[in-house]
Amino acid sequence: MDKSKSTSRYPRLSEVVILTQTDTTVGFLSQNKDHLDAIKGRPPHKPYLVNFFDFFTCKEFIRIPKSRKKEVRRAKKTTFIVKDQAFRVAQPQTSSVVLQKLRWCYSTSANKSGSTYDPAFAKKHTDIIIENAYGLYKDTPSKLIKISSKRKIRLR
Repeated sequence: MDKSKSTSRYPRLSEVVILTQTDTTVGFLSQNKDHLDAIKGRPPHKPYLVNFFDFFTCKEFIRIPKSRKKEVRRAKKTTFIVKDQAFRVAQPQTSSVVLQKLRWCYSTSANKSGSTYDPAFAKKHTDIIIENAYGLYKDTPSKLIKISSKRKIRLR
């Protein structure tokens, strides 16, 4: 018996695609970026935003300059770029139990690459849908800030 294949009829949590309201817009979340590429029809070389669900997990993956740690920890609706890696630390109210178990995931908007948000497309291509009391809605984009130990540049 091959132990690498799951014997359960349910997919592992790290392989599912989740549709949820992120900090700014409706998005797909998954730890499998190949699956997200296939759903969105997006080129595989294009980088993804990594969404961390707490600051401590973020520090395990990305070396944040010491002078910027407080800013990253307290930021709301902000995406940071450190050495060409985009990431965001989610606010506690946006995290559900499922997302807290993942600790991190790739994040992208819930639409076909180059198109606008279509609820039917998004719901068709997800395994789990997480809605809050306000439902799923499109909002203003997050601030985009490139940081290093010496400089901070606001890109959006």
